[in-house]
Amino acid sequence: MNSKNYHTALLIILLVMFSGIALSEDVGLQKIREIVTEMSSDIKEEQVISSPVDGWYIIKKGAYVAYISEDGRHLIQGDMYNLETQTNLSEKIRNDSRKDVIATYPSEQMIVFKPNKKLHSVTVFTDIDCTFCRRLHNQIDDYLDAGIEIRYLLYPRSGPKSPSWAIAERVWCSDDRNNALTMAKIDQQLESRDCDSSAISAHFMLGQDIGLQGTPAIVLEDGSMVNGYVSALELSKIISPNN
Repeated sequence: MNSKNYHTALLIILLVMFSGIALSEDVGLQKIREIVTEMSSDIKEEQVISSPVDGWYIIKKGAYVAYISEDGRHLIQGDMYNLETQTNLSEKIRNDSRKDVIATYPSEQMIVFKPNKKLHSVTVFTDIDCTFCRRLHNQIDDYLDAGIEIRYLLYPRSGPKSPSWAIAERVWCSDDRNNALTMAKIDQQLESRDCDSSAISAHFMLGQDIGLQGTPAIVLEDGSMVNGYVSALELSKIISPNN
């Protein structure tokens, strides 16, 4: 066999080998997707993906991350780390999920405070009565001066039918939502009016989907989340640690 024929044959063998591996992986992934979606109608096929560990697959739904064995018999909840790189692989998945969820949510359904020159944008889940939410909003000009756009989503922690929820609805139904939010955070009374306030429910469900543990919760552009209040200076350093 001459050199040209030899290399051609070798290339064909390699293509067959790798296509066989890919086909095997696809079959395994499809099989576990069928198992998972049969077990839970809340999980969609595309939420079951391959993992970096042989014999295991990832189930991701918002901030929920779990690992299921290829036979569908064993499920593990918790964080997976790459010990070599000291990387939390599960948190990377959560960040990507948050990023995707926030990216698809329309900014028209948020209360946005825009700086003159936008350098970064963060999404903040806020509660009217939350002490540290009020502290953050009291310093809103500091964030704007730092070039950070604040996109608020209303998250009344007490849930539906609570006084906080009612105030959130009044804010949303105001002609000037930005001003109404500012007034509500200093306990100014807002006029009650009828409007489609279903956005509050949407904000609340979104917060639960991405694993909100409290307010304020700040979702950065890469999907990572900062829990609690941080000053504009601290937030700028978190967003751009090398600056």
